[in-house]
Amino acid sequence: MSVTENGVTESGVREGGAAEAAGGGGADTVTVRVPAKVNIQLGVGGARPDGYHDLANVFLAVSLYDRVTARPADTLTITCEGPGAAQVPLDGTNLAARAAKLLAERHGIAPDVHLHIAKEIPVAGGMAGGSADGAAALLACDTLWGLGSSRAELLELCARLGSDVPFSLVGGAALGVGRGERLTPLEVGGEFHWVFAVADGGLSTPAVYGEFDRLNEGVRVPAPKASEPLLAALRTGDAPALGAALSNDLQPAALSLRPSLATTLTTGRAAGALAALVSGSGPTTAFLASDAVSAVAIARALLASGTCVATHTATSPAAGATVL
Repeated sequence: MSVTENGVTESGVREGGAAEAAGGGGADTVTVRVPAKVNIQLGVGGARPDGYHDLANVFLAVSLYDRVTARPADTLTITCEGPGAAQVPLDGTNLAARAAKLLAERHGIAPDVHLHIAKEIPVAGGMAGGSADGAAALLACDTLWGLGSSRAELLELCARLGSDVPFSLVGGAALGVGRGERLTPLEVGGEFHWVFAVADGGLSTPAVYGEFDRLNEGVRVPAPKASEPLLAALRTGDAPALGAALSNDLQPAALSLRPSLATTLTTGRAAGALAALVSGSGPTTAFLASDAVSAVAIARALLASGTCVATHTATSPAAGATVL
């Protein structure tokens, strides 16, 4: 399941303090680790005139990571390895390439960098793997080029790249509103244990939103708002209470497009998960476990059931994009 490919062109960015942590600008190679996310609440409003949806999106970063390495090159190129690498675009549509180009344009420099992506986050799995790579590329290029961009500058560039990219930079836990790009940090009172089941193949986020609109045609969709019980469970570190409050308004749409996911969710619950839901737009499914031992047992049961092609155990919260 590991494939390495070659291909792209463009340039880079970084966050205030990161270059200093990496020894300053001008490094030969910079590697940034960036986490996956799970949406423990994904409240979705009706379609806006611009085609987007207003969200109440509670993000939680988990300890499942991609790594993006930046080094000088004659032109912008991208390579990728790891599970699902064959599905990752290696041209200018890749968010890491777009991030490098956007940063370079901001500073009037050439986007001459080689970006190597080592995948662990499922590709097209609803865990913001592409967004994570975009955030990591910004930070890696900013550090490599010694630009010293502030956090505010990087977050502004992240928001231009995509709705999930700012959270990938920040990590931890946050409420995202608007398209999900306007973040408010949230307090987390303990460690949570997760299992993620990777489905065979991906789901297109636009397709899932399109199915959401179809399923809600003629229905007045209420404005989304954050769940107070969920935020309280997050603050206190109460895993059973968090499990009772998890929600994803896109789940019916994902199940409509991929009915087999319902069996995966049922299997995880039967194996002892406190709660189960589709992660973001799917098709990765997420299972909250009571502890690390339970997480391992749930992961084994899911894999043995044949309802998924791989499983990962992880904890949350996790730090955002970090220079290694």
